[in-house]
Amino acid sequence: MTDANSLGSYLRDRRAKLDPAAFGLSLKRRRTPGLRREEVAQRANVSATWYTWLEQGRGGAPSADVLDRIARAMMLTDVEREHLFLIGLGRPPEVRYRAPEGISPRLQRVLDTLEYSPAFVRTATWDLVAWNKAATVVLTDYSKLPDGQRNVLRMMFRDSRVRAAQPNWQSVARYVVASFRADVARAGAARNVQSLVDELCATSAEFAAMWRDNDVQGHGGGDGTKVLHHPVAGPLSLEFSAFAVDGRPDLTMVIYNPATRADADKIRALLKSRPK
Repeated sequence: MTDANSLGSYLRDRRAKLDPAAFGLSLKRRRTPGLRREEVAQRANVSATWYTWLEQGRGGAPSADVLDRIARAMMLTDVEREHLFLIGLGRPPEVRYRAPEGISPRLQRVLDTLEYSPAFVRTATWDLVAWNKAATVVLTDYSKLPDGQRNVLRMMFRDSRVRAAQPNWQSVARYVVASFRADVARAGAARNVQSLVDELCATSAEFAAMWRDNDVQGHGGGDGTKVLHHPVAGPLSLEFSAFAVDGRPDLTMVIYNPATRADADKIRALLKSRPK
């Protein structure tokens, strides 16, 4: 459900807080703060009259394309853009793909506080951009991998150690492929992953068959319980959950919590024996 009055109020408020100088516009002869309606309309490539109606709550329901153009015209943040869509269309916007660019120090500190819970952050194309120490001893030491190799899909089908850790590799791999396909489509990143898909189709008949099935899985990988066969610690039972990163809908944080005290003790022992 949309709210035309709330949309108009939000647009007026955002416009009034914009700095004309940041847009290369003159500050002369401006009686009110912010950009003029005509300037926003021109930047968004929409009619000034229609944009004025939109701010007045009588412009009719805007399309997603128009809202996206207005968001770019006003240089809204991802959070502001999402709010614009929620009040304008009653739903969030589609996730916009971003190339891997790392995470904030604050988010890394969140990962690091999870001392005995392996955790990492991945993009919509399943490239890993951050992880904690527990992840390096339980899953993979991602710091030792070249940037281009830190991809969950590639490791699932090309890394024998990752495959050996999965008691039911076929089922897990199928789930990963289906979730990956859904995330990539949602982010509009099909072109960005085409070379990876082509590579895996050429080197793995199993991947090629799963990709041809066109299965899709729920958003973010969901949650559940996973059993891993660690080469040193033996069987590890982990409860996993996936969360969208606030302000970065293109990123997902995945956390694996030890399911039992015995599992936590095994992870603690692995960390203790980890070279400094």
